[in-house]
Amino acid sequence: MKRLVSLVFASLFGAATASAGILADVTIVDRTTGERLPVYSHAGRLYVAGTPGNRYTVEIANRSGARLLAVVSVDGVNVVTGETAAPNQSGYVFTPGQRYPINGWRKSLGEIAAFYFTALPDSYAARTDRPDNVGVIGVALFRELPRPRPPVSVAPPRPAQSADGASQDETSSLEKRRPAASASASSEAAASPSEADTPKAAELPAPAERLGTGHGEREESRVTYTHFRRGSAPNETIVVHYDSRANLLARGVIPRALPIGTPNPFPGGKFVPDPRG
Repeated sequence: MKRLVSLVFASLFGAATASAGILADVTIVDRTTGERLPVYSHAGRLYVAGTPGNRYTVEIANRSGARLLAVVSVDGVNVVTGETAAPNQSGYVFTPGQRYPINGWRKSLGEIAAFYFTALPDSYAARTDRPDNVGVIGVALFRELPRPRPPVSVAPPRPAQSADGASQDETSSLEKRRPAASASASSEAAASPSEADTPKAAELPAPAERLGTGHGEREESRVTYTHFRRGSAPNETIVVHYDSRANLLARGVIPRALPIGTPNPFPGGKFVPDPRG
């Protein structure tokens, strides 16, 4: 059994989602402005535009009717442990219907370092020599496995008497399966996925330096340990890419608005010409 971090329950008002999955909704919120960032779909990917210097949060809402584990990656780094991210690592577990904002890199059970949008060289991933996946947020979701039942004994058939009067009993039992991992009602946990399950950063070239996520000011954020049992691979993975608005415009992710001319009441001309055929 692996011990995982359980979040203090937090019920926040509803928000437009970056991705409405089957198990959970993911929303990226600019904490500096309070704006729920608009989501753009391009070439099969989801994008949001961040503002350099602004703090942000990854807000997750459990849509399922049971506890749910969310392993969260920012820029290819696990936000709880700081490891190069993989779905079989620690994450947060949500109670049914719970919404909770993940505001930063977890430093302890009572503190985080705030997420903020920043230039790639200042990102936490780049400053820990892992810049390759800057610009992407991943949420790997796991359903909780049922608790294993205790061994069940099957009543043996009536023992046969041997010639010397001794009896020979046969007994069978159900094997208790070993849990793959565990966590709980708002916690951190693990899983062993294939490489295809690991979110990858956008491969499109950017015309300017990409945005990353910095390791910001310390803030209070209290969680507790718990247990959670899950399978070996995520039940669902949600991926949201991000960059500056200028870069997303240059890439064609954000469509450019066509200019609308202002009519001129006196554009010129001396007399009324005949209309075209």
